[in-house]
Amino acid sequence: DELAAGGRLAASHLLPSVRGELLARLGRPTEARAELVRATELTSNRRERELLERKAADLA
Repeated sequence: DELAAGGRLAASHLLPSVRGELLARLGRPTEARAELVRATELTSNRRERELLERKAADLA
């Protein structure tokens, strides 16, 4: 949470992407989906966005 609060990672899609993956593995799909959706909002790469959207949809 400290990483998300400030610094260079705060505006990066990488942190919510990883958090989403880890939360999904921990069996916390609602939180994981929220992180993956956040990551889609932060990335400018179309292919990454599509992958993240698929992963988020799989958790719905």
